Amino acid sequence: MKKAIASVCLSFLLTSTAFAGSTKEDLQGRIDAARVVLDQIMAAKDATVPNNILRSATCVAVVPSMKKGAIFVGGQYGQGVVTCRTGRGWSAPVFIRMAGGSFGFQFGGQETDLILIAVNDRGMQDLLKDKFKIGGDASAAAGPVGRAGTASTDWKMNAELLSYSRAKGLFAGIDLDGTSVSQNKEDTEIYYGAPEDFNKVLGGDVAVPDAAKPFVLAVAHYFVKAKAAH
Repeated sequence: MKKAIASVCLSFLLTSTAFAGSTKEDLQGRIDAARVVLDQIMAAKDATVPNNILRSATCVAVVPSMKKGAIFVGGQYGQGVVTCRTGRGWSAPVFIRMAGGSFGFQFGGQETDLILIAVNDRGMQDLLKDKFKIGGDASAAAGPVGRAGTASTDWKMNAELLSYSRAKGLFAGIDLDGTSVSQNKEDTEIYYGAPEDFNKVLGGDVAVPDAAKPFVLAVAHYFVKAKAAH
């Protein structure tokens, strides 16, 4: 029964946010918002992604304003962008969807900025799949916080993906078990003006559009800065 109610709650979120239809301007706004979220989080003094994790990043996904709602059971839905590290730098971005449900007594709604970091090649391969479930198909953990880079090394053995969220000014690791991540092929096609294979885009075989360069360069900047701090 709870699962059925959660499904209804999640369906409401999907209906109200996912199927409004995207224009290229909407998608550019999503990329620009992702860059702003990244810049704001990385500007924090002690509440940010540790350098040792940034140095290990193979892909970075940013989901601005992930929507969460609940009436006794909860659901969450968000749309974001991903770029991956290649032999030629960081790739052009692609678009993803994230959706999931949660149980327990809860009521209300909020928006949360989310960052998902693949920290090894397995995590990168997860993001190349059409769809996968965190905690099922892919191992994930709430990411440690702190610029100093003194975070526990357990994540190197136990996680393919590290997750972070920011809500009401607070930034912390978040448990996303049960959340599904899927390729948003429709939005990616709209943005590029033609169907593009996720493997080719994230593998660096598609040029970064000029309008997407500020986001990709921001990711590259923080990666290089973290490497230099080693």
